[in-house]
Amino acid sequence: MVTFLPFPGYRPVLKNGESIEDRISPPYDVIGKEYLRILHENRNNVTHLTLDPDLDRRYRSSRKELDRMASDGSLRQDPPSFYLYEQIFDDHGIKKTRRGFMGILKTESYEDGNVIPHEETFSKIKEDRLNLLRDMEAHLESIFGIFEGLSPELDRKAYDSARLIYRYMDEMGVEHRFHIIDDVNIQKRITSELKDQKMLIADGHHRYETALNYSLENPGNEKKSYVLATLVAADDKGLVVWPTHRLVNSSNVTIQEAEKAIKKTMRVKEVPEDQMVSGMNGWMMGLMFKDGKRFLATYENEEKEIWKLDTYVVQEMILKKIYGYDEGRSTVDYEAEFHKVKKMMDEKKFDLAVVLNDPSLKTIWDLSMKGVRMPKKTTFFFPKIWSGFVFYRMN
Repeated sequence: MVTFLPFPGYRPVLKNGESIEDRISPPYDVIGKEYLRILHENRNNVTHLTLDPDLDRRYRSSRKELDRMASDGSLRQDPPSFYLYEQIFDDHGIKKTRRGFMGILKTESYEDGNVIPHEETFSKIKEDRLNLLRDMEAHLESIFGIFEGLSPELDRKAYDSARLIYRYMDEMGVEHRFHIIDDVNIQKRITSELKDQKMLIADGHHRYETALNYSLENPGNEKKSYVLATLVAADDKGLVVWPTHRLVNSSNVTIQEAEKAIKKTMRVKEVPEDQMVSGMNGWMMGLMFKDGKRFLATYENEEKEIWKLDTYVVQEMILKKIYGYDEGRSTVDYEAEFHKVKKMMDEKKFDLAVVLNDPSLKTIWDLSMKGVRMPKKTTFFFPKIWSGFVFYRMN
């Protein structure tokens, strides 16, 4: 059973010439140092709560800042509400709109079979987020989930009842529209329709698992058993999934040794680079080596369905078997945008780039429902859910 509820959110009050741009940010894990410096120029920006560069200071000052924002009128508290979050963007020349409902989701063990993960996680990241959550007693950033969807009639009524409160166009050309849904009857119907559905975590596995661990630390505290969540219907026409390409460096394996090993275990075809730009036409992946050679590659194994997943093949047959990544004998970076990968390889910054196809949402859903956890960063859902539009305080 999925429990998804409205909540009395705390959200920005814009004053003294502020715009919503001054208060919001992309999620903490995609913000670079220079951009963080710019965001920190506004005292009320959400990054002062989520991403202070000084880790020691973070757990002393972030809570004080949140309390200050609530007490000095920088935040206001709504009555129990759902929120409608629209993002309008360009996807390879096609204008799309993704719509998500934001509320609070009851955390529960994956073993219960209602909240479904699709990727593995990093324990170090969860430790940092748990420390911040203990200090703040608030969820400041939303996880991103996919659910089966509302009935057409309720979906239309919910959209019609939504009242626009913030609007912003970011530097990537994504328009963010944030609405409030305070109609109690519609809220009850949304909660009711979701209770018999399952929810797949698209983005925010670390935040969800951190929230679950936090709830287990606070048994009997109902408020602390929920996490802020934005849920998008599986048939939403704006649900876009990009691949996350792999960039590999190693001082232990030469380029020639890697090429030879890959050719022994995979079917490969040497091609000009433009074949990766135009599409891989049924091949599982593209390989771009520092020496300028370019290959298309496929691994043929019918043992288990997971071997049809390109990120799993890369992890097991290239990163682990050839480069010894799991033994610390190589480093791996991740990048979702192909033009950036191409630029880095033109500048010879990495030994190898593994270029992947767009993930299939159906494959992700089907494997996840069977309990299969995919390698870290198998997917990149675009655009990201931004932070700072609303907070869920649990104290």
